[in-house]
Amino acid sequence: MSDLMFDQSMSKIEILFRITGINITSKGTPNTRKNRIIYILNFILLNTDVLGAVCWFISGLLHGKNLTQLTYVAPCVTLSFLGDFKTIFLVLYEKNINQLIQNLRKMELREKTRERTDAKDAMIKKKMNFLNAVVNVSYVLNILLLVAFAINPLVLMGLKYMKTGELEFLLPFLIVYPFNAYDIKVWPMVYIRQIWSEVVVVLDVCVADFMFYIFCTHITIQFQLLQHKIEKIIDTPKNINTKILYNEHFRTKLIEIIKWHQELIWSTNLLETIYTKSTLYNFVSSSIIICLTGFNVTAINDIALVISFLTFLFMGLLQIFFLCFFGDMLMKASMDVSDAVHNSYWYLAHPRIGKHLLLVQTRAQKPCKLTASGFADVNLRAFMKILSTSWSYFALLQTLYSPPRE
Repeated sequence: MSDLMFDQSMSKIEILFRITGINITSKGTPNTRKNRIIYILNFILLNTDVLGAVCWFISGLLHGKNLTQLTYVAPCVTLSFLGDFKTIFLVLYEKNINQLIQNLRKMELREKTRERTDAKDAMIKKKMNFLNAVVNVSYVLNILLLVAFAINPLVLMGLKYMKTGELEFLLPFLIVYPFNAYDIKVWPMVYIRQIWSEVVVVLDVCVADFMFYIFCTHITIQFQLLQHKIEKIIDTPKNINTKILYNEHFRTKLIEIIKWHQELIWSTNLLETIYTKSTLYNFVSSSIIICLTGFNVTAINDIALVISFLTFLFMGLLQIFFLCFFGDMLMKASMDVSDAVHNSYWYLAHPRIGKHLLLVQTRAQKPCKLTASGFADVNLRAFMKILSTSWSYFALLQTLYSPPRE
């Protein structure tokens, strides 16, 4: 196993690359055509079910299904489209992803040749521990989500059989098929097929999000290492009145810092290119998913369904929160470079040195940020805005669904 932290982080999601068919590896080199075939098969299997769910929704609108029944299928369809969007853009921007991987590996390899300090090691360990905790917890919660939706129909079938003595076959999702999916001869196969579609959706979202967390964390670490380098670029002279000269040695260190900063800006721009369009849909869909699942929790009386939708609601909140949190973390780290220049002993250096450091500080005051296709920044303020929008939609649905008072 590689001793690079970045490779170790990516190795945690290698299994997701193989299952979903995403043609990416931890070292930025493409896999075989086998991955593309797996991706296409998963895409077709998933979206035929999505098409059936959309047909059920349209049929429900035409035949007067109530709001609770319609909103039962809507969050699942929305999440399926989210998984599609995320993986489609990963496929379209595979070259950009591999470039970003190579760049982050190169920066980490270069960092290994520099002097290590306890402060730097503690900072890196803290960031890596948090990243690993988020990925591990997300793995567990997504498995619980899969299990909840997989066993929910079986639980409902068992409860109904105990009450009525009749066995009525149910499926996890409401989908229109060109045959009777509840026939005992085909029901087991349809059931497994729907569970696999659910697995594909969850893994599609996870592979894109986990890779986003990894990229943001390692770019943030590099920004913080850059801050440490800037703060220590000017040594305190023994004589406080002695000015640090702009000599060849200092010029080399300054050029290294400027190039490092430019590489990080370029890396952030690459990450923005890869995720910006899917993030826009993620922001819009999250408001819908949170609103509809919250509505289902309050409107449905069946305890098994309520538990499933509570899990779905919690995962929706967690998914968009971590997306905004890691984007906010990267943005803050890029702006802290400006503070690092201020905290250095710039006032003890030659005026020419101060001029170059001022340019670095000025550039750092413009944050390296990720956006939802330019409409909104990916930060914690955006998360609060999504919650506010979701609450507005939820209140509207509650008003429409509530029976009129006499």
